[in-house]
Amino acid sequence: MTTTTTLDAAALSATPAAEVRNLNVSFGPAHVLHDINLRVPANTVIGLVGESGSGKSTLGKTLVGINRASSGDVFIAGEDFTKMRGRRMRQMRREVQYIPQDPYSSLSPRRTIGQTLAEALDPRRGNHTAHHDTIVAALEEVKLDATAIEKYPHEFSGGQRQRIAIARALMLRPRLIIADEITSALDVSVQAEIIRMLRGLRGTVDSAMLFISHNLAVVQQVCDDVAVMSNGVIVEQGPVASVYRNPQHEYTAELLASVPGAPGFTLD
Repeated sequence: MTTTTTLDAAALSATPAAEVRNLNVSFGPAHVLHDINLRVPANTVIGLVGESGSGKSTLGKTLVGINRASSGDVFIAGEDFTKMRGRRMRQMRREVQYIPQDPYSSLSPRRTIGQTLAEALDPRRGNHTAHHDTIVAALEEVKLDATAIEKYPHEFSGGQRQRIAIARALMLRPRLIIADEITSALDVSVQAEIIRMLRGLRGTVDSAMLFISHNLAVVQQVCDDVAVMSNGVIVEQGPVASVYRNPQHEYTAELLASVPGAPGFTLD
């Protein structure tokens, strides 16, 4: 994608995939996010954890443009996303891809997987024949074969549908992927498969990821850093190992203590 900046490759790699500065989000009189500051470096996975209702998904949907900021700034690859309009906004939305918790709701039951993935590449035409090789390569990245192209969402298991949603996000090679509780609806064995797949992709895909989860064990497996949210505020952030080993905020300590088998818990 052509950007309005002229950053060379070295400068672009040093530019955060996303940076949030003093972000506030309100829905009517309800103030949901409070003065959020968060940096997602390129090629990293940042975990965002907290209890249900803490504001995690609201932040993720604001980063992808589903929610609008009340104040503050959201920078994607160095450009202020909150100030974009029209064509530039549409272009930048390809640079930030969202994977929902329930992929079935985001996959049209009337379209084949090939058609759905083709529409992600070319929303106006969506010709899966023209994009066949790209679609097959994306499916192979998530351990699905080419026969998936002609099938419909109901023909797949929940874990397979989640792989398809991941493939759709990865195809565009975005700067940032928002993964919103993508393992929470899966049983433990399927969670483990998805996590192994994500870890395997780390060496081949340059996209950064904001990995939203209430499952601290999953975050431990997947993420480089973690940010902890409570009541719309980020109360602590840092490297996963450091935060888990020595939490500095009382809320973080309580979250960690609530995990079965803590300390030293793992997904397995």
